[in-house]
Amino acid sequence: MRSVTKFIRIAPKKLELVAGIVREKNVVEALALLKYMPKKAADLIRKSLVSASSNAENNLKQKKENLYISSIYVSDGPKFKRFIPASRGRANPIIKKMSHLRIELKVRETAAPEKKIEKAEKTEKAVKKTTKKTVTT
Repeated sequence: MRSVTKFIRIAPKKLELVAGIVREKNVVEALALLKYMPKKAADLIRKSLVSASSNAENNLKQKKENLYISSIYVSDGPKFKRFIPASRGRANPIIKKMSHLRIELKVRETAAPEKKIEKAEKTEKAVKKTTKKTVTT
C-alpha cells in the first residue's frame, strides 16, 4: 500500500517539514491535519496520501480507519539550472529544485488502541489517588 509521486516542483526541505508532522499518524488524522495546513507541501502530500489510501481500499479491501503512515520519504529530484543576468556581463545562477515523495501505509492492529485506553485509565486512577491525598492533608 504505497503511493509514489515524482518530479514535484517544490524544494525537498519544504516538503520534509510537512512530512515530519504527519509521519506515523493515522490516515484520517493526517488528512484532517493536511486539509487546513497553510502550506503548498500540505496539499501535495494530501493528494498522494489520498491516492495511497484509495489503493489500499480498492486493491486490498482495507478500511481507511485502520491504516496509518508507516513511512514517508522525501528525496531530491532533478534540478533546473537557470541564470539571471547581472551587472558587468555576469550571470547569477538560479537553481529550481524538485522532489520525489513516497508514502507507505500499513494496517494497525485493533489491539493497540485498547492498550492505550487501559494505560489512560491507570493514569487517571493514579491522578485521583494523589489528588485525594493532597486534599485530605
